[in-house]
This record gives sequence, C-alpha cells and structure tokens, in this order.
Amino acid sequence: MIFTVPVALTLAFAAYRISSLSKETEEEIEEIEEEVTTDNLKSPENVINLLNVDPIEFEFGYGLIPLVDASQGGDLLDRVVMIRRQLALELGIVIPVVRIRDNIQLQPNEYRIKVKGTELAKGELLLDHYLSMSPGDDDTIEGIDTVEPSFGLPAKWINEQVKEEAEMLGYTVVDPPSVVSTHLTEIIRANASELLGRQETKQLIDHLRETAPILVDELTPTPMSIGEIQKVLSKLLDENVSVRNLPIIFETLADYSKLTSDVDVLTEYVRQALARQITTQYAGNQTELKVLTVSAKIEKIIADSIQQTDHGNYLAMDPQVTQSVLESIASELERTSFIEQSPVILCSPAVRMYVRQLTERYFPQIPILSYNELDASIEIQSIGVVNVE
Repeated sequence: MIFTVPVALTLAFAAYRISSLSKETEEEIEEIEEEVTTDNLKSPENVINLLNVDPIEFEFGYGLIPLVDASQGGDLLDRVVMIRRQLALELGIVIPVVRIRDNIQLQPNEYRIKVKGTELAKGELLLDHYLSMSPGDDDTIEGIDTVEPSFGLPAKWINEQVKEEAEMLGYTVVDPPSVVSTHLTEIIRANASELLGRQETKQLIDHLRETAPILVDELTPTPMSIGEIQKVLSKLLDENVSVRNLPIIFETLADYSKLTSDVDVLTEYVRQALARQITTQYAGNQTELKVLTVSAKIEKIIADSIQQTDHGNYLAMDPQVTQSVLESIASELERTSFIEQSPVILCSPAVRMYVRQLTERYFPQIPILSYNELDASIEIQSIGVVNVE
C-alpha cells in the first residue's frame, strides 16, 4: 500500500473540494457517438478511421446516460470542460479532448477510463445514492459498502435519508457526478506525461515563440530537438512538476544543453531553476516544510551503486539493500502519517534522481526533492530519517 489511510484521506478530501467548484455553462465540446451502421463499416474510408486511437476516452453503461444527458440534468460535459481548463492551468499542457461514449458491453452502472486505447481505471456508480467516506474509525452510517475509485479508500453508498446525518458526523459526502469527475481528473493528472507527445510539444513551442522568439531559436532545433525537449517536459510531468513556466524551462535548457546532452541531467537543472515553484507546490503558504531526510549512509550506498554507460547512468543496488531502504521509507511514512502536510523526502542533488528511480514503483506519489530545489526562504524541519542498519 502506497499511502497510509490518513494521507490518502487528505488527498481524497482535497480532490473532492476541487471537483466541487462552481460549474459554468460551457458550449458542449463532445457528443455521445452514435452506433456505426453496417453500411458505413463497408466504406474503406471509415474502416481506416476505426484505426484512430483517442488520447482519452470515457465509456459508460446505459444506466449512466443521465450523467451526460442535459435534458435529465446531466452536467458531465460541462464538468469535463472545467477539468481540462483546471489541468491546463495546473500542469501547463493542453489536455486533449475527452471522447465520451456509451458502451453496451459494460454493466448498466459501470464506467471505464482509457488513455491511448488502454483501460486504466473503471468504477461503478449508483445515481440515486451518495458516496460517503468516514473521517476516522466511525462506521455507524448504514449503506452499501464500496471502494472510492480515485484513492482506493473504503466508502459507502448512502441514500438521501441518511445524507444529512453522515455530514453531521464529519463524513465526506459527494454525489455521483463528483465521484466520476474526480476519478477522471486523477487519471489524467497521473498520466499527463503520456499525453504530451512531440506534436503537443511543438504546439507549446509555437505558443512560446509568439512572445519569446529569440529564446526558442537559441534552443531548437539545435542544440535540442523537439523530441529531446519533449522528454524533459515529460520527466517533469512524471513527478507532478508543472511545465507552465516554459520561459524558465527554456532559459535553463539553453544554458546547460551546451554542456551536456543527457536528458536526465538537464531535467535536474530545470528542477533546480524551478525551486520557487516547487517549494510553493509543497509548502503552500507555510514558512516551513516538514521532510524525511535520506541519511548520508544511504546516499553513499546509492552513489556507489550508480553504473555509467554510453546510454546514460542507472542504479544497480543490491536487492537486499534496496528492500531495506524501501522498508525504512515505508516505516517513516507510517510513523509520520499524522501530520497534515503531505510527506516529502529530501536528499542531496547528486542522488535525487536515483532515489526517485528507487521509489517510483512503490511510492509513486511521494515527492523526492533535493536541497537545491527548495527556495532559500523556506525553513526545513526534518521529522524523520530514512536509514538502514
């Protein structure tokens, strides 16, 4: 399990607060696709069109049609517009159009989310119920046991009669449209790097060229190609670092791409240039940042385990040592799960990307920061040390 329950609850509550923002009426950008007729399928042109893969798809069973049918009060299309705007501001990329369609192969109350043709998530909704999540150990509310789809938390579907009681007891109570909106938002956010290809990167470059043509010309096509720039941006998005501040990113790449062509190293330089942004992202308006620090012993073990090749550097640690480090991280995360601030692991710049390589499979949502990525104005408070015997 990646998160302890208190941390996951904090993330879930924050996500549902965001999804409950006021809903503006927007022009519909999607229509539910009609079933393709047999005659159309006989056309060679239409067969070719079937090979297209949509970047993001949301499919649902016939029982969830009221979610998208405006005549029945459905506002999912408007919510999708808001999600795309919200994530564009947050991540700095243009989120592709979400293809919304019904699918008779799904159960009536089932939905699934695909990214580039691959199913990444699914869930079920009860449109005449509310999803409730307990803030603690209280489990007195009657309802249908289920699992909150975005964060995997235990939850219950409750009816209108007990909704007010649940809210008075401190439960987080959300309606079905908010459940699916939050789920879709989290899936897109977690896979943003996959949605940024060379074509999308070219669009960002062209947009920047309108205001900073000299900067763009200095960086691309030489010394960096569009593909290399795309790799840097994707690596930033992989670790939830917004690429909206393209001028700083391009300034940094223009300075250091003359010294190295290693995309991993260039990404580290960019992260350090975005120190103020990264600090604000995790500290918010607080004057101090609570962190778990990596011990000097572990940093030395990692540094000694770095293998250099013609294709870049990679970490080759002893499996038993790796297991011990991961267990230490899990133990410290569990011990400090009571703090309101999301956990952050802090280490030296020389090993940061290797610590990330070590933890990304088991703790993908835990940010790994280096000292150079924190603004000088922030006070660092160590609440634990990751160490091995």
